Amino acid sequence: MVLVTVFAINEINRNQELLPNITLGFKIYDSCYSEVKALEGILWLLSRKSEPVPNYSCQSNTRLAAVLGEAASGSSLPMARILGIYRYPQISYGSVVYRLSDKREFPSFLRTVPNDNDHANSLSKMLMHFGWTWTGVIASDNDYGSLGAQALKKELTKIGGCIDFLELIPLQNYTEKILSIVEVIKQSTVKVIVLYSSMPQLIPLMEEVSFQNMTGRVWIDSTTWTISPIFFRKEIWTTLNGTVGLAIHKGDIPGFRDFLYSIHPSISKDDIFITWFWEAVFHCWWPTSSMQTIQPNASNQELPMCTGREKLRELDTSVFDVYNFRLSYSTYNAVYALAHSLSNLLSCISGSGPFSNTTCADIYSFQPYQLLHYVKNINFRNNVGEDVFFDKNGDPPGFYDILNWQLYENGSNSYVKVGRVDPHPIKGQQVFIDEALIHWGGGFTTVPSSICTESCTTGYRKATQQGKQICCFDCIPCSKGKIANHTDTTDCIECPHDHWPNEKRDKCLPKVIEFLSYEEPLGIALAAITVLFASITSCIAFIFVKYRDTPIVRANNRELSYLLLLSLLFCFMCSLIFIGQPMKTTCMLRQTAFGIIFSVCISCITAKTVTVVIAFNATNPNSKLRKWVGSKTPSIIVIFCTIVQVVLCIAWLILSPPFPDNNMTSQDGKIIIECNEGSIITFYCMLGYMGFLATVSFLVAFLARTLPDSFNEAKFITFSMLVFASVWISFIPAYLSTRGKYMVAVEIFAILSSSVGLLGCIFFPKCYIILLKPELNTKENLIGKANFTHKK
Repeated sequence: MVLVTVFAINEINRNQELLPNITLGFKIYDSCYSEVKALEGILWLLSRKSEPVPNYSCQSNTRLAAVLGEAASGSSLPMARILGIYRYPQISYGSVVYRLSDKREFPSFLRTVPNDNDHANSLSKMLMHFGWTWTGVIASDNDYGSLGAQALKKELTKIGGCIDFLELIPLQNYTEKILSIVEVIKQSTVKVIVLYSSMPQLIPLMEEVSFQNMTGRVWIDSTTWTISPIFFRKEIWTTLNGTVGLAIHKGDIPGFRDFLYSIHPSISKDDIFITWFWEAVFHCWWPTSSMQTIQPNASNQELPMCTGREKLRELDTSVFDVYNFRLSYSTYNAVYALAHSLSNLLSCISGSGPFSNTTCADIYSFQPYQLLHYVKNINFRNNVGEDVFFDKNGDPPGFYDILNWQLYENGSNSYVKVGRVDPHPIKGQQVFIDEALIHWGGGFTTVPSSICTESCTTGYRKATQQGKQICCFDCIPCSKGKIANHTDTTDCIECPHDHWPNEKRDKCLPKVIEFLSYEEPLGIALAAITVLFASITSCIAFIFVKYRDTPIVRANNRELSYLLLLSLLFCFMCSLIFIGQPMKTTCMLRQTAFGIIFSVCISCITAKTVTVVIAFNATNPNSKLRKWVGSKTPSIIVIFCTIVQVVLCIAWLILSPPFPDNNMTSQDGKIIIECNEGSIITFYCMLGYMGFLATVSFLVAFLARTLPDSFNEAKFITFSMLVFASVWISFIPAYLSTRGKYMVAVEIFAILSSSVGLLGCIFFPKCYIILLKPELNTKENLIGKANFTHKK
């Protein structure tokens, strides 16, 4: 940084276009990473005396224009407070603490490196790029470390990352704390550790980590120490191998590499650092040196004298790196920013200046605040071809390079640029990484995993564990009707009403449309049974018509028998209305047709039973029932009982008729096309009325069961009503406990079962006599049975 300052100032002084007839000078003060020394240096530069005198300048003829520095944020803070009082421009080439961007506290501070908020934002995005949501942070206990670590924690929390531990290294007496931090690292499950520390505190930590041979960790470095050669001591090379970190943007300064190779103690006799450097890297002593820098030891005995023919080009880059111009580049930009500010001040045209009364400043007697005005508004293109400017807070754009420290088998090492971070005016920092270029250390061959809990796969959502950070969670399956089509989602997405999750619950599929159709086995079976028994009913009706004049047909009111057979035929056939996709018409006809037809059936059975009772009792000469004997009584019963059901059904259709409905909730993953009954009360009223008719018919038939055999159809009617009641009593719970097409199947089964029960109990015995026992189908046989004595 010293050499690039000298290089840049000499380059500017040779440039007659930038500052014609103006020569820049400089003074250099080493702060030695001490805030006290830095503050002492500022007072020395301001007062121009070896013993600083605050607020007093002893050499008014050589005014201080501006200050470059410091690299360390801890040193820049007290410097900026002092310089801000006098509005002296201060441009730092390495201080990143965001606090320095506060222009109310530090009005004259600017910098050519991004602040640590940009750094924290970029670093957090780089960590998330690799999926490292579970990290540890070690920081120095100063503004740079603590504020930077807090900024990183804030940025990581925003994007879903967590910090398992945040340990601070004290600025002094840190030996015990370092041992404690190493134990914390051992106990933690994190595989990635971010180092937000200043150099003096970081060196002993890494030495202890190396001494304990701690592996299985990836170290993430900050911009403070990324390119420092002090970390290339061989005892910690293995530990730092594979380290990934951000470095301030690198620029290849034209001519600077050759300038570095050209330095020599014999040429730069006034530079006290070059002689020390020469003796240190070549392990010799320079004859004109006032004191031998490197002392001989028992193994090395006496060091040879330097010949002057030693070649810097032969040094390893870990000792003399002339390729990574990072802080050098930011220092170079800082020097040129001051030079261009002075040039703008010099080129001011009187009468159009930026100060009071449109005046300009004099290049030889300007005030610090006047130069500060030009520094703040600087905007130029440097010799590298990049734009240099400051925002309203005195900060540059947040450009970073992503470096990987790689150690090779032959003992050499290098920084490899594996990516970059570019600022974006809308999207913020953008991270670009070529993972194929990264060499991982710590025993890893691929990108290591550093997470508290394994990722939740699709179909599961994250549920934070109580008392733990958000990165530690349980994976819970999405609830019914929801999916998670991304990993690590916190909320499941609800499927649309007409869709349903697949088994893995990672996508929504269209629901299966379901209704009892003629194409499926159940529909085919029910339709076949319906047609079969409808055919049997037709055959029985044909038999009864053919043998209509036989005694057994005539004795049981053949007109009611015909009507009953016809209504049973329609009962069977109405089952077909329940099969197929529900339509408006079929929905209206299903229950009403079934209710009216069944009412006719039960009315006919009731009429037959009542007719038997009247006929038997009318044989008594004194009976009042003789006037009811005849065909009118059964007709009145059938008509009256049927009309009541017809009125109920008409009222149902007028007030709240059934309609087709897409039921999307009753069964998971299915859209059931069904008939909504409209008014469920009317539906149960219809069923209740049929139950009432069946009960009346059963009671009358039961009372008539002891009549003579010729009138004993009541026995069969009693049994048929028992079957009918059993079917429909069991139908209600079965109907209510099923869903979808099976509800329809249950009702069809109830209709068929009850119809078969009526058909079988009432007509099968008669057909048996007509077809197989014709000798019993005689008037004499019926009359004979009529003379049996009543049971007492």
